[in-house]
Amino acid sequence: MNKNIFLSLITISLLTTLHAEEQLNPAQIMQETLAKMEALVADVLTPAKENNETKSETLAISENNSSCMAVLAEVNASVETNTSKAMESVVTVDSNESAFTLGKYGTFKFEQMNDNVYIMHGPVVSPNKENQGFMNNPAFIESENGLIVIDPGGNYNVGKKILSELEKVSTKPIIAVFNTHKHGDHWFANKAIVEKYPKVDIYAHPNMIKVSKEGEAEVWYGILNRTTGNLEGTKEFAFPTKELVDGQEVEVDGQKFVVGHPEVAHTNTDLLITHVNSKTLFLGDNLMKGRLGSFDESSSVFGNIELLEKIIKDTNYTLYVPGHGISGKKDETIEPFLNYLKVLATEGQKAYADDKESYEVKDEIMEFLPWMKDWDAFEKNMAAHLNKVMTEMGERELAEEDDEE
Repeated sequence: MNKNIFLSLITISLLTTLHAEEQLNPAQIMQETLAKMEALVADVLTPAKENNETKSETLAISENNSSCMAVLAEVNASVETNTSKAMESVVTVDSNESAFTLGKYGTFKFEQMNDNVYIMHGPVVSPNKENQGFMNNPAFIESENGLIVIDPGGNYNVGKKILSELEKVSTKPIIAVFNTHKHGDHWFANKAIVEKYPKVDIYAHPNMIKVSKEGEAEVWYGILNRTTGNLEGTKEFAFPTKELVDGQEVEVDGQKFVVGHPEVAHTNTDLLITHVNSKTLFLGDNLMKGRLGSFDESSSVFGNIELLEKIIKDTNYTLYVPGHGISGKKDETIEPFLNYLKVLATEGQKAYADDKESYEVKDEIMEFLPWMKDWDAFEKNMAAHLNKVMTEMGERELAEEDDEE
């Protein structure tokens, strides 16, 4: 039998097996393929032996048999050599068991969004048991020698899953972490990173580090533990270790970052993080899309409006990343939340001037916000945000009276 024909048959058998056994792992595919090739050789040689009528034909068959078996031996050796390599590839294949899946919310993984910037967009909902406390946008920047992570997530257990997904993209070590603000749903997963990389630098604004250590971390632990029941392992907290202030530049392994600190907007602990290399701006919760968070005593609706208007006017980055919701270009990402805040400010000031309470005008103002109706926690938090606007109006009035005196 011609050796080339035999090799062609071997190839056909191999390809057939690979396509027919897609549900098998690589080692099983190799074993099945080898078994089919052995059967193929037997089928090819046996008829020839049965029809052999002369010594010369017997000799030719014997030579063909030797040639075929030699080729089969070479293929067998190659299969055995490559089986271990194939098995190694199994660990890199996503499976239902290893994927980060959260029930009805689906499966989550890191996506390359801009040059060397990868983001995992969390479910755009409030913390609950089904999302396990994961609903922010963990991100990382890949440098030559490592990874720089921004806001790794809301608890230790989520952090472990975030790390697992990150390692599917790159096995480089984490060499720095940035936390955008004090709310635990963004930074409690520091614990999982520090467990694996105990010497990693974690950057945040001084206010964030101070208030977190003074009790804000405990407040958020209580909120997230009550709503998700998934905080086991999160304590002791992995607080940020390095301070960054407004306008400061940081270079990590060739990746340049510039941070901004709005005096008062979402909170007084926030950092805006610009990754200069990729022209990406991480806004933390100064910007949301698809869900509404909270404003506390350190927040300002008017300050948040001023900040976002300045960003629209003065920047032209490639990618804008909210604390919650899908990242994108400037206008499409910023304007929905900014316009929401501006409607609240305008209508809230009118209500305050008319000496009305927020609950009296809430339903009427909702009619001005049709694009917000599907946002998570809209009805609940919109009422609180409107009350915040009117509270700020009262504080301004008192401040003006004090100045006059």
